Amino acid sequence: MPATDYQGSSSRSVLILRRDQVHSMEGANEVRSHEVELEAFQKQVTDRFVVLSSATSEELLSLAWVRKLLDAFLCCQEEFRVVLFNNRSLIHRPPLDRLVADFFERSVKALDVCNAIRDGIEQIRQWQKLLDIVICALDSKQRALGEGQFRRAKKALIDLAIGMLDEKDSGGTLAHRNRSFGRNNNSSSSKDHHHRSIAHFRSLSWSVSRSWSAARQLQAIGTNLTVPRGNEIVATNGLVVPIYTIGSVLLFVMWALVAAIPCQDRGLQVHFYIPRHFTWAAPIMSLHERILEESKKRDRKNSCGLLKEIYQIEKYSRLLSELADSVQFPLAEDKEGEVRQRVQELAQVCETIKEGLDPLERQVRDVFHRIVRSRTEGLDSLGRAHNE
Repeated sequence: MPATDYQGSSSRSVLILRRDQVHSMEGANEVRSHEVELEAFQKQVTDRFVVLSSATSEELLSLAWVRKLLDAFLCCQEEFRVVLFNNRSLIHRPPLDRLVADFFERSVKALDVCNAIRDGIEQIRQWQKLLDIVICALDSKQRALGEGQFRRAKKALIDLAIGMLDEKDSGGTLAHRNRSFGRNNNSSSSKDHHHRSIAHFRSLSWSVSRSWSAARQLQAIGTNLTVPRGNEIVATNGLVVPIYTIGSVLLFVMWALVAAIPCQDRGLQVHFYIPRHFTWAAPIMSLHERILEESKKRDRKNSCGLLKEIYQIEKYSRLLSELADSVQFPLAEDKEGEVRQRVQELAQVCETIKEGLDPLERQVRDVFHRIVRSRTEGLDSLGRAHNE
């Protein structure tokens, strides 16, 4: 072979080798970039729930904490949407197409929970209005407190107590009375007043059906939420892990909302387990255990919601009601001071609720629309792929 031919052949071999090396490096970089993206998503979820789990016992389940929880969910949901978008060429293939579709079906079940929670927020607003009546009636700054003011306050406190009856204890009877309110005009005035009170607080049929159950809906969201196996991780290029992660986050967030906010047929007995090798497992399982422990406390067992502000309403309104029943007129100075203290406690809770409820409702609405939008985008993408 002539030297020139040998040199040309050698040059071509070097070029081929270099090209293969470049392609190999590009492939390795793509794989590494993919791994970094998936790891970053896991870290995002972990970091957000570590912050949530660091809440003190006073902060946990407060309005401010629930808002932070929803903010964390919205951020995780957006990060997950980005992961799906960046890997859209992969999610069209089996078994990822099925897993993604299963997640979207799971997430759509959360929409009813959002509707029920918004109804629960409206219930709390009705309680707030009754608190305003009590506070206004017993405001001793402008005038001396007399029997008329106490009668007005006690009536509002009775209506509040009726409204805050535990859904599990009142159950179908109250729900039926609420839905049939106004259809029978033969009731006595006392019964009408009782029915009107219930109508304020049991209007859950606005967004969910009579047979709808928060407990059953949570179970449906958690159905078939299984830990990815090794062969599934390999077959899906690791993408089954973020799908499982966001599914677990969705279940926990909906469960925590149902725990905190009044809604129809609340129930917290949902199987919830995450293997410890997931970095976000520890903070979520810690929160799950702490909320369950809160629900088991004697003064919380029959509560219509574990929200801290609900507990404060129940506690302070009960103390004020007992005090109002014991006063004699003309009102003694020490009794008036005690009444003033109890009213101030209720006023502080009322102010917290006024500041927090509207932003919370907007966040619940954002969660609802974000789920709808994400599901629509995902299903449209899967549909286009199947039609190509």
